[in-house]
Amino acid sequence: MSAQDGTPLTPREQAEYTALRATIRERGTARVLVFAVGLVGWGALAATTAAMAAAPIGSLLPLGVLAGIFEGVFALHVGVERVGRYLQVFYEGQPGERQWEHAAMDFGRPSGAASVDPLFTVVFLVADLLNLFPALALGPTSSELIFVGGAHALFVIRVLVARASARKQRSADLARFRELRERGLGARDSGLGARG
Repeated sequence: MSAQDGTPLTPREQAEYTALRATIRERGTARVLVFAVGLVGWGALAATTAAMAAAPIGSLLPLGVLAGIFEGVFALHVGVERVGRYLQVFYEGQPGERQWEHAAMDFGRPSGAASVDPLFTVVFLVADLLNLFPALALGPTSSELIFVGGAHALFVIRVLVARASARKQRSADLARFRELRERGLGARDSGLGARG
């Protein structure tokens, strides 16, 4: 393996590359675990709250937990993508070498292929609705309906904005890392990586 400029990697740069590839793997796994375990916890809390709550405002606690789970999933996804673009710009680039990040970005989603949502958007939106139903069943006053419904609507907006942002992230991060490389900032020159 060599750096993007073709020079052999120092032992520290090789260690950085190896650690960053491991970071991608570990954060990708953690994202799915945070989602799965978090959703089970949210479901238990939502069911308990729905059974015990005497007011529609009780739906806000599980909504807060659901929002926290989403933010964790989103942060892990953004971090994985950012590390991938860093590797793409600073460690890939020599003809004939394996270029996983380039290939993954260029591959995209072929026509007719299965669509995978790394943010689990549809599940979060359905969970938001399921979280709101018990509050509506309690016969909220108009002010409760506005407050509780507004909080749920804000969560929906957050999920949709994050999804739109995630769709643009790869190209934005790629452009920014290329800009840093062109300015002479990178693994070898700026302290972003370590010298051997």
